[in-house]
Amino acid sequence: MKKVELEIVALSHSITQTHSYAVVLGEVNGVRRLPIVIGGFEAQAIAVALERMQPSRPLTHDLMKNFMTAFNVELLEIVISDLQEGIFFSKLVCYSETDTVEIDSRTSDALALAVRCGCSIFTYENILESAGIMMEEAPKKRKGRMAPEPVTSSGDDFSGMSLTELEKLLKQVVDQEDYIKAISIRNEIESRKG
Repeated sequence: MKKVELEIVALSHSITQTHSYAVVLGEVNGVRRLPIVIGGFEAQAIAVALERMQPSRPLTHDLMKNFMTAFNVELLEIVISDLQEGIFFSKLVCYSETDTVEIDSRTSDALALAVRCGCSIFTYENILESAGIMMEEAPKKRKGRMAPEPVTSSGDDFSGMSLTELEKLLKQVVDQEDYIKAISIRNEIESRKG
């Protein structure tokens, strides 16, 4: 089967499911998108890695990456390998000096590790054909990886807050480890600073 390379192009609240998020994968140099509904914790783990935030303590996926590094295991790629009844199945393709192993994984966890390890994300043509959506126009050619669209948190309206209030709120939500909301606040602060 033909593999198609994907990249994360957006992460936001899911429109269809309450308390869920959607990660949107885009075909590299193509027009198809693959939306996948994931849980809040996994969305936060992906957002933290995408935004290069440094939590005070390692998150679960950071721990996994540290474990792999300590034992000289490299994550070569992740493959979204199957789609059954609306559920995506993925594999981690891992390499060590002695072996290459494929490990079954939830897609959300695989994506959180892929972002941390900087490895490629793939799916098969038949999965993209059945679950992908077409964009109206082709994305502009880019060099290297595309930066994903900003992480958004629905219901956040910071327009009535001053810059000082936003900075205070940012510190509070980081202390509470609500990294998705922290990213939205940081984006608001950055847009005001110009």
